[in-house]
Amino acid sequence: MQRDSLVKKLETLIQGFPPEKVTLGEIRDHIGQEGLLLFAAFLTLIFLVPVSIPGISTVFGGAILLVGISRVLNRTLWLPQRFQERAIPTEKLRLSMNKGLVWLHRLERISRPHRLSSLTGNRFLHLCHDLGIVLAAVLLMFPFGFVPFSNSLPSLALLLLTMGLLQQDGLYLLLGHGATVATIIYFASLITGGGATIHTILTQM
Repeated sequence: MQRDSLVKKLETLIQGFPPEKVTLGEIRDHIGQEGLLLFAAFLTLIFLVPVSIPGISTVFGGAILLVGISRVLNRTLWLPQRFQERAIPTEKLRLSMNKGLVWLHRLERISRPHRLSSLTGNRFLHLCHDLGIVLAAVLLMFPFGFVPFSNSLPSLALLLLTMGLLQQDGLYLLLGHGATVATIIYFASLITGGGATIHTILTQM
């Protein structure tokens, strides 16, 4: 891929949204069934800001999860009807995704195709990376959307993994898996801290 081609393609897709509302099915159809990684990268953009549009991490995360599963199984992407029909106001979506494109542009500028090529060169490693997408998508679906960065961290992991596969950049793949581990640690601290707070409240009642 030529530098900036991914950003330019996604910018074109964003500008082509219907004026009022856009559904997940329409976004998928714009990108095409063959662009699974591009579709997944596209869906992460909205979550690269500290607080994203409420109520869509489950749907978008579920769609990315199905992308990962379809790659693992080497199958055509299928989306449930309720996912396809989920409508989002175009202006809100376009605004959030344009903010996400800023980060994508920065990442793509410093991407180096075929860097650490030993991490991208065989089927087993590609399977590991696809499973990493599955895990990060599950983390994105966790009901922590009201907590700052709870969507941003798994989305960053997903963006790094998808870009690493699209650009064949082994460093980005490593960073993507590292961001997934960081997300797990962050979520574990949230759960542990929440449990300790609840226990303290109950013991003081």
